[in-house]
Amino acid sequence: MIHMIQRAKDQAAELAMSAYRKAVSDGVLPEAEIAKAPVEIPKDTKNGDFTTTFALAASKALHQPPRTIAQALLERLALEGSYFDSAEIAGPGFLNFRLGKAWFRDVLSAVESEGGEYGTCDDLKGQKIMVEFVSANPTGPMHMGNARGGVLGDTLASVLSACGADVSREFYVNDAGHQIDKFAQSIEARYLQLIQGEDAVPFPEDGYQGEDIRDLAAAYRAQHGDALAQADVEQRRDTLAQFGLDMNLPKMKTDLQRYKINYDEWFYESTLHESGYVAETVDKLTEAGFTYEKDGALWLKTAEILAANLRKAGKKEAEIEKLDLKDDVLRRANGFYTYFAADIAYHRNKFAVRGFDKVINIWGADHHGHVARLKGALDALGLNGSEKLDIVLMQLVKLLRDGEAVRMSKRTGKAISLSDLLDEVPVDAARWFFNSKPDTQMEFDLGLAVREDSENPLYYVEYAHARICSLLRAMEGEGLRVPAAAEIDMTQVNGETEQALVKQLAQFCEIIRIAARDYDPSFINRYLQELAGCFHRFYTACRIKGEPADVAGARLKLADCTRAVLQMGLRLIGVDAPEKM
Repeated sequence: MIHMIQRAKDQAAELAMSAYRKAVSDGVLPEAEIAKAPVEIPKDTKNGDFTTTFALAASKALHQPPRTIAQALLERLALEGSYFDSAEIAGPGFLNFRLGKAWFRDVLSAVESEGGEYGTCDDLKGQKIMVEFVSANPTGPMHMGNARGGVLGDTLASVLSACGADVSREFYVNDAGHQIDKFAQSIEARYLQLIQGEDAVPFPEDGYQGEDIRDLAAAYRAQHGDALAQADVEQRRDTLAQFGLDMNLPKMKTDLQRYKINYDEWFYESTLHESGYVAETVDKLTEAGFTYEKDGALWLKTAEILAANLRKAGKKEAEIEKLDLKDDVLRRANGFYTYFAADIAYHRNKFAVRGFDKVINIWGADHHGHVARLKGALDALGLNGSEKLDIVLMQLVKLLRDGEAVRMSKRTGKAISLSDLLDEVPVDAARWFFNSKPDTQMEFDLGLAVREDSENPLYYVEYAHARICSLLRAMEGEGLRVPAAAEIDMTQVNGETEQALVKQLAQFCEIIRIAARDYDPSFINRYLQELAGCFHRFYTACRIKGEPADVAGARLKLADCTRAVLQMGLRLIGVDAPEKM
């Protein structure tokens, strides 16, 4: 796992520290406790490819002006055999390094030797991580929020895997509780209306109004007739709810597979209730002293738990009081457990039973208030939810067509479902556009998603890949193969556009790390657009066909490495890399 930018940073730091130790030995600089020379990539690389702020950071400890320190280091830098050709002082005491051809060659060698593993790392090796995403109620079609959460969760899982984690993708099926009761009552009303007439049977005020409910009722009647109308209410509702789930869940799985999402586990809420695990979890909270009874219901001391966590975080009592923290019901007076109780049990299962080191949930922003409560409940169980459970909150999706907002309403049955979207927009386009920064509201332009020009960022990236594939085929037809990195004359990779492209290839490793660290896989999209732009500029500025063999070979190798990284980046998002367009 070769990270060429990190190698250059480490080498620059060691060169600076070695120069400092030599300056101390020469009696030019005093000795002080200095652990490491900080190295970064400057915003403007015209003055150098890497810079160290050693002189500025050490000035106080060494009682010397930064430029004096920098000059002492510069005079003692041993660049021979390093990745750097030269160094110079800039500004108040920056020491800037310029990369040499050895580094550029090693970047291409890394892409060549690591193949499909290029860009990966082992930062998360040994960590068992679950990513739970979508987890839509199985009471109706999946909507735009599910579409966004689906690709964000799936791509985040891929990024975490690329950083060495043992990742499991999970869908939590809410097949129990209030929403299933409402689902059953909605199908029941439509079923009885088919038999007795629409005016004869009232529809529940808070029932699911969509056409899909009518379709389920009609499908049950077509298969089983009218006999269920004579059954007792509980049996009828149980039967219709199970029928609806049996119809909806396979459709959800099919839609998600069409969307290129495959889960390792479909976890059913009902199993938590049937096994007694919800009751056991609530009992453990009671044993720990975090519950109380009131009005016949059992309550969690949520306010007490959250206040304690806020105090640990440094919040003052006055600030905590302003939050007006509330407790939560775990078991209602009728003996039924709440959704919150089941959710606590579900997450306890993730940590206590299945042993995940980290759990990441992709939730809509409307669940913001649930985050601290759930983490606090896990803290109360001794499972360190504050540290081990992470929630990625994603903002809403605004769907546009021809610049006009497409209004969506689950209640009226006029929602644009995931299935509807994929009938209109290619799967790869949907995955690309929905893999946007989670914490910002996004606009999904249906027209832009199907455009075949550079305004469409996916087309722009895919075209770069296809263009390179076409170039490789043409050159192969003329007898020019892609050389190995070791065979390249690196003096031919010395132009601004060539070096900019190699630097961009080297950034892939860092981008994957950042995407995993920030739980933001949209870094991959932005990187690929920048890489495609670097390639298009290189291709415009640097001829290949008709050039001398050493020049053409070096440039062809650079193009082929770009093709490989474009393909790997697109694969992380779950998007194909076409060879022809």
